[in-house]
Amino acid sequence: MTFSQQTFAESLKLPFPLLSDFPDRKVIRSYGVLNEKTMNAHRSFFLIDPQGTIRKKWIIENGPTTVVYSDTLLRDIEEVLGKR
Repeated sequence: MTFSQQTFAESLKLPFPLLSDFPDRKVIRSYGVLNEKTMNAHRSFFLIDPQGTIRKKWIIENGPTTVVYSDTLLRDIEEVLGKR
């Protein structure tokens, strides 16, 4: 896990690791978030259940300049999980 991922995970108190797909980019290709021009992933978040099913996906437009507030993601996650 990269420093920025660790910082992000700690800020949300996530009880699971985040994925870094560098340098192979296999996962970002298979998830459809590879920016072929820059060879980086579009800024995105995935909610994956214990069975490996993607329950929700967020792809952030203008990723480098968009602030993503954890409250927004957590609210959406709670809704998907039926906790709202």
